[in-house]
Amino acid sequence: MKKDTHPKYYPKAQITCACGKTWITGSTREEIKVELCSNCHPFYTGKQKFLDAARRVEKFQEKSAKKIVASAARKGKKAKKAARVAKKTTTTTDAD
Repeated sequence: MKKDTHPKYYPKAQITCACGKTWITGSTREEIKVELCSNCHPFYTGKQKFLDAARRVEKFQEKSAKKIVASAARKGKKAKKAARVAKKTTTTTDAD
């Protein structure tokens, strides 16, 4: 087996989260910095955070609201057919 092919293992590597929580574990890096941990992640805390960069969340919400309004304004085939039948019956009874 060749020597020096594996990285050095640090049994007491320190991991630091952006929220301030730190813990010790084994790793090939001596120090690791992370953005989210189980202490601050929305899945574990139940609190939802929006990290809005360049209004992306707001733009998405506006776009989805427009789609809902547009789909409600559109009439389906059955509604159009019922309107034609109703119009036809009112013009036929008016002509009689």
